[in-house]
Amino acid sequence: MSPEEKSLLERTYKMAEENNEILRSIRNSTRWSNAFKIIYWTVILGFSFGAYYFIQPYLDTLMGISGQVKDSVNGVNSVTSTIRDLIN
Repeated sequence: MSPEEKSLLERTYKMAEENNEILRSIRNSTRWSNAFKIIYWTVILGFSFGAYYFIQPYLDTLMGISGQVKDSVNGVNSVTSTIRDLIN
């Protein structure tokens, strides 16, 4: 093997080692990024469900009140229609 070929082979080997280090770094960064994304979305969803659990009694109360208002409005409408029938 000539000295020129040996030098070329050594430079190629060094570049392959550098590329290997860079690729491992990129792979590790990707893994950490994916792990933090999973943690991020888990926290977001956890807080969302927790907030719903905390607010649910208030929502149930509001739904009950809206149902009562709807029943009252229907009662008023039935009374007005009865009065109209009596007048006509």
